[in-house]
Order: sequence, then C-alpha cells, then structure tokens
Amino acid sequence: MGLFSFISKQFIDVIQWTEQESGVLAFRYPMEGMEIQNGAQLIVRDTQTAMFANEGKVADVFEPGTHTLTTKTLPILTYLQNWDKFFESPFKSDVYFFSLREQLDQKWGTPEPITVRDKEFGALRLRANGNYSYRLSDLQTFWTNISGTSEIYRTRDLEGQLRAIVLTSISSFLAQSDVAFIDMAASQSDFSAKLKEVVAPEFKKLGLELTGFYVQSLSLPEALQQHLDRVSSMRMVGDLNKYTQFQAADSIALAAANPGGVAGAGAGLGAGIAMGQMMVDNLVTKPGSSDTDSPTEDPIQMLERLGDLFKKGILTQAEFDSKKAEILSKI
Repeated sequence: MGLFSFISKQFIDVIQWTEQESGVLAFRYPMEGMEIQNGAQLIVRDTQTAMFANEGKVADVFEPGTHTLTTKTLPILTYLQNWDKFFESPFKSDVYFFSLREQLDQKWGTPEPITVRDKEFGALRLRANGNYSYRLSDLQTFWTNISGTSEIYRTRDLEGQLRAIVLTSISSFLAQSDVAFIDMAASQSDFSAKLKEVVAPEFKKLGLELTGFYVQSLSLPEALQQHLDRVSSMRMVGDLNKYTQFQAADSIALAAANPGGVAGAGAGLGAGIAMGQMMVDNLVTKPGSSDTDSPTEDPIQMLERLGDLFKKGILTQAEFDSKKAEILSKI
C-alpha cells in the first residue's frame, strides 16, 4: 500500500447505531472507504445486537455494552482472517446492527374472504382482521434467510410475507380443526390464543418470536349471522309467551305516562285499559280454554302480576278487585 493510499483511508474509532428511524430491523454500518482501527470501540445499546460478518458468514456477535475490538474480542473473525495475536493494523469487516425492539401493532387481514370448511356449517367464506407483534430472536437465521446484505431492512419489507404466513396458517388451522368455528368465534380471546399457537412456529422459521396475536374483527356470512342471532334471541327469551306478555305490559305503562304514547296516537287510556284487561284474562285462562278450566299458573304468581298491572295504572281498582276475586275463587 502506498503512503498516499494509507493516508487517504479513514479509520473508524467508534462504531454505533443510533436508531434514528423507527421500524428498522437490520442496519449495515457503512464501511466504504473506511477500515476499523484495532482497539476501536463498539457501542451496542440495550435494544440492539451487533454482528460481524466475513465473506457471507456470521462471525462474532456482541450483546449490549461497550466493547473494545481486538483479536481477543473478535475470536471468530481473527480465525477467519488468519490474524495472529499481535495483530495491530486496521481491518475491514461487515458490521450489522439488529433491533431487538418489539414491533407492535402490525396489521393483518383478509383482502378477500377465505373459504374454510366447518364441521357444523360446511363451507364458509370469512373475513377477519387484527394485529400482531414480534421481535427478532435468532439473528443468524434472520440475517441468512431474510435481511442478508441489505444496507437497511425495515418492517415494511417483511410485512407482505408475514401477512401471507398468517392467512395461510389460519386457513390450514380452520380446515383441520375438530372444534366448530362457531365455538371459537364465541370468544375472540380464546380464538386469538389458538391462532397464535399455529402462527408462532412459522415466524420462528424466519428467526422471529411472535409476541402477540389478536383477532379484532370477524365477519361471518350473512345467513350464518342471522341464524346465530335467532338462536341467541331464543335463548335470551326463554318462554316466548311470558316474554310477549311482559313486553306488552311494560309498553302500555310507558305509553300511558308518555303524551306521545298510546293516548297521543288516539287510542286513549281506555284502549290501554282494555289491552290490560285482555292480558289479565290471558293470565287467568289459556287462550281457547273455557272459564271453568283451571289456572295455567300458580294463583299466587298470577296475583302478583295482577298487582303489578294495577300499580302501573293499567287496571282500575274495580277491575283489580274483580279479577282478584275470580282468581281467589279458583284456589
């Protein structure tokens, strides 16, 4: 090497990465026209790991801290370069920094409905979306298979591949699962946990740890959603006849107290009382049965309901006394 060439070279005393840009997974330290001074300082921050590479091979890896670069602290690179223990000259090497930060709020979703076969409902076309988070866990795997010699590798460079992994894993899981999809969809937290178990091994193959996975929205086919709504409503209602009677009585009471209710519609309080009378008749006898039939329910319960109608103003005192006497006569 000529004297001018030696003088024109720039020697690096401090190697560090300040992570001024968010969303960066890997950064190659610029080495063009520069050599590392033997005894230089390598500064690795708490959220980073640094790696020296030689001719496409991983050499020495450094955890967070300040490191003095010598043949003792670079044993693998020393071996690959055939340096002896008295080496003092500047040297060249590729230096990569990796961010160990957790990459939060990464989006996933189905651009088109995915078709799955459910054991209960058959073929279903579903839409879903949510988010996930990950961090680097195996630098050698990630560098060898993903980032390589890129000057800078960002999360957006990887998101397409990760989204494909998520969607493929979900489709395969739902197709092979013995658990009905409706049971999974009933609890999104459990569903998210199951999907995380499926997706995590695929992330690991890339040198990534899947730290979180969440299903935020799940759109069922309209026909299936209507069926589930009907089933849910029936379970909530229980006895449909009792629910109808309660709903009607409550509505009449609200209308009587509201100027825009039954009276405002022109029906008048008399219509409300007549409707109340019909309801009381239903409480006492079954529709289509004769007056001599026995009560359909316990007399005490019917008296309690009769009292509620009277308190709401639906029945007059005379009507209440008459029906009360009728019920007591059949005990």
